[in-house]
Amino acid sequence: MLKCHLSKIMGEKRLKMSDVSRDTGINPGTIRRIFNETATRVELNVVETLCEYLKIEVGDLYELTKKSNEEKIED
Repeated sequence: MLKCHLSKIMGEKRLKMSDVSRDTGINPGTIRRIFNETATRVELNVVETLCEYLKIEVGDLYELTKKSNEEKIED
């Protein structure tokens, strides 16, 4: 499962979703879904734009984690 660290990164940089959206041109709804980890797919150009804007690497934004036993049972 992919874990997104956008909320943590934005918190550390004291950025608001509206600021990121305005500065990057990314749709506010897209930022919100990524931030809340409800996005089911994200365009690569959006990931690239976020990484460039935040001055981070893709691996800083997303982390591949193992599913817990509880999550495996629900799937």
